[in-house]
Amino acid sequence: MPQKLSGKKELRKTKKRRLRNIDIKQKVKITIKKLKAAITAKDFETCEQMLKVVYKMLDKVASKGVIHPNKAARKKSRIVKLLNKAKSAPAKETTPDN
Repeated sequence: MPQKLSGKKELRKTKKRRLRNIDIKQKVKITIKKLKAAITAKDFETCEQMLKVVYKMLDKVASKGVIHPNKAARKKSRIVKLLNKAKSAPAKETTPDN
């Protein structure tokens, strides 16, 4: 535990920042999971709208220093790859088995 007043204040600030960063990271994870669920459901209209939200969110979080900018870029790249792969995959036709 810090003894000086400045050290105590710094500890309080660090706790607040850590909690805020954890909350922000959770929101990002939840949003990405929702986008991935929409991709697997082949709901591409929703995906396009959510992709903009995810991009904005990742850029903002990276600029604030919550996550590294390279991590944000990697996540965006992988999401777009997943979306493009889902779009280009042929739709499975259901044929009745006789």
